[in-house]
Amino acid sequence: MENTKPKKSVFKKWWFWVVIVFVFLIIVSGNSSPSQTENKSSSETTQNQELSSDQSSPTQEKTTGTQNNEISAEEFSNQKETNNNELKSYSVIKVIDGDTIKVDINGVAETIRLIGINSPESVDPRKLVECFGIEASNRAKELLTNKKVILENDTTQGERDKYQRLLRYVWLEDGTFFNKKMISDGYANEYTYNTPYKYQAEFKQAETEAKALKKGLWADDACLEKNQTQSPIIENPPANASSIICSSNTYNCTDFKTHAEAQQVFNYCGGVNNDIHRLDSDGDGIACESLP
Repeated sequence: MENTKPKKSVFKKWWFWVVIVFVFLIIVSGNSSPSQTENKSSSETTQNQELSSDQSSPTQEKTTGTQNNEISAEEFSNQKETNNNELKSYSVIKVIDGDTIKVDINGVAETIRLIGINSPESVDPRKLVECFGIEASNRAKELLTNKKVILENDTTQGERDKYQRLLRYVWLEDGTFFNKKMISDGYANEYTYNTPYKYQAEFKQAETEAKALKKGLWADDACLEKNQTQSPIIENPPANASSIICSSNTYNCTDFKTHAEAQQVFNYCGGVNNDIHRLDSDGDGIACESLP
């Protein structure tokens, strides 16, 4: 009888379990790798999307900001970029002459002296009716009566003149630059008061072109006959001139029934140069403009 040892089961051998564990790890590792790869890929995609979004945001913000801040060509003509503008439209309540108007600003009647132009005189009782003054005044009325305008200031010229009139450029709602148009059409001269202003070069060029084309007051025969016949405006003194007080502030506009009465007293006492009664609040030579 042979002496034989019983055989051990393969399941009891240590190396068998090592192999099993190793194979298991390989299987597990193989199954998890695609998931990790997908996760990594998904993570990278998300990061790329976020990066793309972050990079595009400033552009979007810049575009939006520009659209909100830029002024359209419809608001101001000639596609000009403007700064320091009063963008609200204001109603014109009176055209005084070719370079001075009154507008309603938040319920207050403000006198506007146009920057950069000077039209011939037509209403100042202290002066002659100048060549083309009536025509310039009528043209201004034609363009501005019952219209709304946009006012543009100019920091180089200050807020008001010595008569406390607002200094402004005037734009019509259709984009017409009123100051420049009056010069271009020959109804006003370019006018620089002390310091250069924003549109000085444009206005000077407009005047040069108007002269060359002999427009308006630059026409050869525009003022020939008028210069020969015009004469100073002489008003008869008021009937009660001897009782009018011109040495102290005695009268108000409410003391007169009509503008004509107030104007007589205003002129008799010296007009703008001695407006002791303050009948001409805006210094345009016209007293008590609210009276009929």
